[in-house]
Amino acid sequence: MKKICHGSVLLFLVFSFAGEAQTLDSLKIDFSGFIETYYSYDFNTPSANQKIPFLYNYNRHNEFNINNALLRVKASYGNVYASLAMHAGTYVEDNYAAEEIKLISEAIVGVYLDDKRKHVIEMGIMPSYIGFETATSASNLTLTRSMLADNSPYFMTGVKYQFQPSENWTFATFLTNGWQRISKTDKSTLPSFGSQITFKPTENASLNWSTFIGDEPTELGLRTRYFSNLYFDYQWNEHWRTIAGFDVGIQKSSVSNNYEDWLSPVLIVQYSFSSKWQTAFRTEYYQDENNVIINANDRAFKTFGNSLNVDFLPTSKVKIRMEARWLKSQEAIFIKDNQLVENDFFMTTSMSFEF
Repeated sequence: MKKICHGSVLLFLVFSFAGEAQTLDSLKIDFSGFIETYYSYDFNTPSANQKIPFLYNYNRHNEFNINNALLRVKASYGNVYASLAMHAGTYVEDNYAAEEIKLISEAIVGVYLDDKRKHVIEMGIMPSYIGFETATSASNLTLTRSMLADNSPYFMTGVKYQFQPSENWTFATFLTNGWQRISKTDKSTLPSFGSQITFKPTENASLNWSTFIGDEPTELGLRTRYFSNLYFDYQWNEHWRTIAGFDVGIQKSSVSNNYEDWLSPVLIVQYSFSSKWQTAFRTEYYQDENNVIINANDRAFKTFGNSLNVDFLPTSKVKIRMEARWLKSQEAIFIKDNQLVENDFFMTTSMSFEF
């Protein structure tokens, strides 16, 4: 009995000293995580593992699965911080198929350069600075990601410099390994360049403009890619919120000296009935006639889409969602009964937990 008491006292002293040292050194460690399960049914009944080749979330047909399970640890010490996140799921299988490092979602070291924390440098594997939809999709207005979001980078690897002169303005520049890439395929290429400008005139409004310039590998060598992402996010009141986005890019042709382009507008409108019930409608279009981003087997990719989702939030950490989504292409690019068709309709439901 005495040994147990002595052991308890010893453990108490160890943790007390550890806690005191942590306070004295200003070391803070935080854990967070996210897990999302889903089921999706595609009425074209595809036989391939990925039901739609140009979408990268919830992309298994007639199957319960994990879209994304993520665990993150973040440590901060004075003006320095680091973040490491591991993940798994069908989202990882589809988006990291070409990477040797697949299990690491995030690995960042950052340092604030001044006491007011207006200047910061980060380096490592980081979430993409492009777009308004994230891989931890519970924060997105719609269940599935828009076509423009699914076909722009989810992650970047490189260095970021950010300057925030005021609460209204944020400026950032990036040097990265390329368009959604951890490892460079061609070590002779220069780093890709990116920029981001965010203007928040009020707490309820945000205007963001992000750019990318870099050499991307093609079958016939490197081709320079120029890309712009612009979106406006506005919370009208406690019920209504809208996001309007527009992507446009150009890249030198792989077969000539001409430039080929792609573009995508999207509009999302969300209505909150209460703190527990929400709905959102999305209308979108994606055009990539020369298959620069989306491989449509040499057919012009011109596709409209509409979706409607209903969300139930039993608690602030849990979200249950259901979405119906319809895609209509100008040319027959979808497969149904071993034949090419112009339409695809599918329904997805998910349950997520975030802490």
